[in-house]
Amino acid sequence: MKYRMDRENPKKAYLQLYEQLRADIVGGVLPYGSRLPSKRLLSEEVGVSVITVEHSYALLCEEGYVDSRERSGYFVIYREEELFSPAPLFVPLREESPSEAEDREDGFPFSLYAKKVRKVLSQYGPRLFSKGSRYGCMELRSALSGYLARARGIFATPEQIVIGSGAEYFYGSAVRLLGRERCYGVEDPSYAQITGAYRSLGVETELLPLRSDGIDSAALLSARADVLHVTPYQSFPSGASASASKKREYLRWAEKKEGRYLVEDDFQSEFTLSRKPEDTLFALSASQNVIYLNTFSKTVSPSIRVSYMVLPSALLAQFEERSGVISCPVPLLEQLVLAELISDGDFERHINRVRRNRRRRTK
Repeated sequence: MKYRMDRENPKKAYLQLYEQLRADIVGGVLPYGSRLPSKRLLSEEVGVSVITVEHSYALLCEEGYVDSRERSGYFVIYREEELFSPAPLFVPLREESPSEAEDREDGFPFSLYAKKVRKVLSQYGPRLFSKGSRYGCMELRSALSGYLARARGIFATPEQIVIGSGAEYFYGSAVRLLGRERCYGVEDPSYAQITGAYRSLGVETELLPLRSDGIDSAALLSARADVLHVTPYQSFPSGASASASKKREYLRWAEKKEGRYLVEDDFQSEFTLSRKPEDTLFALSASQNVIYLNTFSKTVSPSIRVSYMVLPSALLAQFEERSGVISCPVPLLEQLVLAELISDGDFERHINRVRRNRRRRTK
């Protein structure tokens, strides 16, 4: 087993080592239950510091690939086979809604937002009165395409990205795209607007019990649903986050039967305490069966009712056919302001600042 650092790779050494170890774990080279090399031994083999190896191992622990056992070392806990998770069902739930729980200390700087508004008003002038593209302005879709590629590992063209008003807008879009005749599986407990939106559209929903690492494996295995709506990161109101094994389990569930889809509701995962961004199902998937949803309501402000959907390329023609006469409900001014924030790097700097602050506060 040899791991090497690519000196020309812009990624930091601990991320390169993490990715190589993760590939061996997922690929079965390091099977479930196996012990990782000691930090000192691996540091000597690779030619990096022990601190670098510690950072790599910490990431693998955070994401549920390995477990640290005192005085014993690090052991692989990821496995490919269907799991019947012993993780507990949730009892304590958060009472506040996501917007009420917002940490004011981490809010987006109003002065910076106001500065971008003035810039857009000056730069675009009367164009702001125009209706714009039905799927969102190309400036914002292009900015998002670049941001998702460099920050989230999601490689999608601007044409795969659709802009909308609020996450609930896209719950309806998913139903129009995939069909009302399907059964939609939803986490239980989950954000009330998710089940409420599906039921208001007249589709059948199946509640799947949630454990601390994601949907209960036995319930998922026997589910009637052929569309699974999941919130892998800190699902509300439970706070559960899907482990690495659970994320792969979701993907295998979707791949086992033709016509199955995952709707990935990626609310606020940008603010992970991990040293690297959360892995999304869309980025991990090798198939064309994950629809990705996200919103700016947490990263910028709840008053910014702007969300976006990333479609797999295989569904673009079907979406065009079934979206009918709908047009983007978000004012062009808001779209262009967000495009400026992303393109100028202000959005990512804010994300990184919040993550640093939260890591510091948890120490």
